[in-house]
Amino acid sequence: MNTSPNKSPRADFRRWAGGILAHHSAGTAADAPREVFQTSTIGALLAGVYDGDVTIGELLEHGDFGLGTFNRLDGEMLVLDGVCYHLRADGSVRPAGDDELTPFAAVTHFVPDIRLTVTTPCYREALVKRIDQAITSENLLYAVRVTGEFSTVHTRTVMEQEPPYPPLTEAAAGQQETVLHDVLGTLAGYRTPAYEQGISVAGYHLHFIDDTRRHGGHALDFRMKHGTVAISAASEFHLSLPRTAEFLGSRLSQADADRQIRLAEGS
Repeated sequence: MNTSPNKSPRADFRRWAGGILAHHSAGTAADAPREVFQTSTIGALLAGVYDGDVTIGELLEHGDFGLGTFNRLDGEMLVLDGVCYHLRADGSVRPAGDDELTPFAAVTHFVPDIRLTVTTPCYREALVKRIDQAITSENLLYAVRVTGEFSTVHTRTVMEQEPPYPPLTEAAAGQQETVLHDVLGTLAGYRTPAYEQGISVAGYHLHFIDDTRRHGGHALDFRMKHGTVAISAASEFHLSLPRTAEFLGSRLSQADADRQIRLAEGS
């Protein structure tokens, strides 16, 4: 056995694994590892940490696709094609300003790996089941973009909060709900592994915006007539934690986080 200082079983393994991955990816940009950049955690939102220190301008440096919310829990965020949309509880939709702040958001550079065509009407449950069957592993992160015509989309939008902030489950209880009918639009979000619950939202977390860019929100349910699904896999995850006094001083370990997330997300 070679015991020189420049060689070790771990180093040998890393070179071997790197060679396998390089061969598998063929070195193309589309196959290179992709990253999801996330600021703060869903657990922090559960605890009422609704003020972050990352601007929308800074967030967009890390990706052109994603979702989140805004400081003071002022509505929903959806990032499509490099544009960040601010979806508010009063029903308005507008591009967010670069200087607006977010307490929680996740973005990535969207490069489709898998494409599906939807030709027959289906509800949310059937569509996510089809996506689950198409992905290569349930342990990776997937950005999901669903574009088409919907017979119904049931959305909710959280309302701006005033300090002292209530926990997310209480804030979500006062959300504005809307049902859109016969609408063209896009669902955008993530399929996140179960082991990330509390850091992110495990399972499917999707926001909706219509083609007129006038209506949208967090998607609770939908029935799709027809359209397309594009899926972008990511194997890298960058978590950026806030340095605000509220985040640093919060108690973020919660034993019933899974139940609280499901209540807040309406699942």
